[in-house]
Amino acid sequence: MPWIILIILVLAVFYLIGVFNGLVSARNGYKNAFAQIDVQLTRRYDLIPNLVETAKGYLKHERETLEAVIAARNSAMAGLKAASANPGNPAAVQQLAGAENQLTGALGRLFAVAEAYPDLKANQNMMQVSEELTSTENKVAFSRQAYNDAVMSYNNKREVFPSSIIANMGGFTEAQLLQIESAEKRAAPKVSFT
Repeated sequence: MPWIILIILVLAVFYLIGVFNGLVSARNGYKNAFAQIDVQLTRRYDLIPNLVETAKGYLKHERETLEAVIAARNSAMAGLKAASANPGNPAAVQQLAGAENQLTGALGRLFAVAEAYPDLKANQNMMQVSEELTSTENKVAFSRQAYNDAVMSYNNKREVFPSSIIANMGGFTEAQLLQIESAEKRAAPKVSFT
């Protein structure tokens, strides 16, 4: 009889270790997925100064629009830095989402203004940067989807019984999805200059 109790205890310990390790793996999964968002958003932020610099010569009377794009970019970069430090922090991820919404809106206004300048639309540098930005926007969307899938998987693991008991004891807090507020803001800005 004592051997049966010992075997049951050993199996229970291995089960608990497995659940704990599964939670750690899921948490590392969403952190890795966020790192992919970080890569794509950093690329996006690096392209924006090139876009603004190209547009400056043509949009001399649209200084406010250019400054709004740069300010939104800087805000988004700060949001990304905070969220990268702890991708599971709901406040940091919400700050990043808000900053991204502002940046997308500012870029949309820039492209709307640029439509009125045929020389700018035909500029080779502008077309190239716009194409790279569109490509990067698509990669950001795919990275965001992978991150949200990983967060959902992690949150499901930490919320189901009996994992929830181990998650609470082990300090596994809920991770935040990276969501955009509306369908219009989810769409990449139109950057067609042809």
